[in-house]
Amino acid sequence: MTRATNDGDRAGPGSTEAVLEAALRVREAARRVARGTGPARDVLRALSGVVDHDRASLARWDARLRRHVVLADDYTPAAREHLCARLHEDPLFARVRRPGGALWLHDVPPGLRALSTTVREVIEPSGFEDGLTRCLFAQDGRYVGVLNLSMERRRAARPGSAQVLDLLDDCLAAAVDPPEGTVTAVERGAASHPGGLTSREVQVLAELTAGRTNREIAERLFVTVRTVATHIEHILAKLDVPNRAAAAGRAATWGLEPPE
Repeated sequence: MTRATNDGDRAGPGSTEAVLEAALRVREAARRVARGTGPARDVLRALSGVVDHDRASLARWDARLRRHVVLADDYTPAAREHLCARLHEDPLFARVRRPGGALWLHDVPPGLRALSTTVREVIEPSGFEDGLTRCLFAQDGRYVGVLNLSMERRRAARPGSAQVLDLLDDCLAAAVDPPEGTVTAVERGAASHPGGLTSREVQVLAELTAGRTNREIAERLFVTVRTVATHIEHILAKLDVPNRAAAAGRAATWGLEPPE
């Protein structure tokens, strides 16, 4: 005979034991990201065992660019751009930008929801019923990034998930703020071949972020204008974006910029 279990504490999906096991996977995946030996998407996969969600994003804060830079996510391009470029301007964001700061959508009063640009431009158009924004801070107190989770329907919290998220703050912060000199796997990809682009296409894409014309790009890269036009055509196709402005926005989320 098998012994009965109580309160869902044993190893079924969503049980306390399963949540703790998922937390260990999150911590190990985050360590690999911080060391530059693993992709950030593994962190989000493991987090699904702690908090059940439909969409997720892990992003670092670039103080120089004054925007977030996505390390891994599965949001739409429009939602991604908002979370990178405008999340930090959302009135609700000020409520969570503090150590341990976290905010569930279901806890936000209707009056405050009406003030939120993220609610209007991301949550409502996407049909999300619930979600979590959690700010991440380094040990020296610097704001270093943010975790966003979104749900198409509201779920019951898994046993101990809130406490586990608190315990994961340090490793998630380390993942988005690796030691100086460390280059993460995602950053290596963004610097070389993001989106399946060639090295030259990455160079052209970086020039687009400065708003340069095809002729200006050609002069800077010592190629013909026709060659630049061909590269841009390939870039738009590979990134599945409609125009060069959208491509430049995608490049900005990766932290690409042209050399001086």
